[in-house]
Amino acid sequence: MRTSVLSAWLLAALPAVASAQEAGNLLGDPFVQVTAAMAACPVPRGPYVTADSVRRAAHGRTQMGGSCYRVGRCRLPNAYLYDREIIPRVSLYIREDGRFADTSVWVVGAARMVTLMGCVQSKEQADALQQAVALVDDVLGVANLLMVGTQGPPPYRLVGDTTPDF
Repeated sequence: MRTSVLSAWLLAALPAVASAQEAGNLLGDPFVQVTAAMAACPVPRGPYVTADSVRRAAHGRTQMGGSCYRVGRCRLPNAYLYDREIIPRVSLYIREDGRFADTSVWVVGAARMVTLMGCVQSKEQADALQQAVALVDDVLGVANLLMVGTQGPPPYRLVGDTTPDF
């Protein structure tokens, strides 16, 4: 009887154990804070995926940009290989520009796409920042998730949110 109860408990616990898996920035997409002038700015979570998501995305991420490279339009064989070069240049450009010193901005790179998150002083400043980042060499596009001010719900996930990106 005691063995049956223990067996039943173990069987019931298996789905919980199986669903507990590693999660976080498992793909290593660059994610950095560039400016920090608005202390009350909601902190973005950054890239967050599960191990299962990584396995499902592996083939697509491996192939991303391969055809571009094969035909000679791109210098690297995979779009994600650019990100480790792009994000430091984007960060430097934002900091050195001067127009964005009064902001709190984080950037993430994935497949030559740069996502801007954080807080700015005005819509015009957000637009200017998006346009400036688009000028950085090898940037394919810019997603603007910046919010004006620090009040209200941000258009991005916050630190502590464990909902996977995909």
